[in-house]
Amino acid sequence: MKVVNLSEHNSVLNMYLREIRDVEIQKDPLRFRRNIERIGEVMAIEVSKALSYEQTNVQTPLGVAPVNTISDNLVLATILRAGLPLHQGFLNIFDRAENAFLSAYRRVNDKGELEIVAEYMAAPSVDGKTLIVADPMLATGMSMEVGYLALLRHGKPKHAHLCCTIATPQAIDCLRESLKDSPDVTVWCAAIDPVLNDKKYIVPGLGDAGDLCYGVKIHLSDRK
Repeated sequence: MKVVNLSEHNSVLNMYLREIRDVEIQKDPLRFRRNIERIGEVMAIEVSKALSYEQTNVQTPLGVAPVNTISDNLVLATILRAGLPLHQGFLNIFDRAENAFLSAYRRVNDKGELEIVAEYMAAPSVDGKTLIVADPMLATGMSMEVGYLALLRHGKPKHAHLCCTIATPQAIDCLRESLKDSPDVTVWCAAIDPVLNDKKYIVPGLGDAGDLCYGVKIHLSDRK
């Protein structure tokens, strides 16, 4: 499994990353969502450099021009709800891609262990296609793992690109172990932060991406 940390290179992506971390800028959900979307756009361009291309000819008003165009069949997948702005950023660039949507949420099981539950998926076949999964926070790696493995029920992709804004070494190690039998996987990160806190949030991270995008949700344990 290959890991690409885009923050190791200077680009405009770092400006958007700084803004989504800033507690003052986070007070504007529209700006937060748009910055996540712009990170998706920049990341999509970086991912595009790793795709397959073939030469095609296009008729212009004055002649014929050869152009190298993407030959991969793309499927863009995301995990609801926090992944939607990042997904939209990729879709703005790969506007002819097929799309897949999965639901996944955290819960504590009877043993007091954190687990990820996936209950819904709407997806095309991914067999022989290039799969891009957008999930903004790769904290433990569990939601990305569950989502990716669920998509494999719809076939074996040619290559998978697992894309996030912020990851942890723990999450990357989790994916490296769980996906060791899937060699054609690349993990793309806008940044890699060092640790998780006791609630499994990334530190320094940015907080709860879903809540910052769409408002604070009610947990089942909060209901009377």
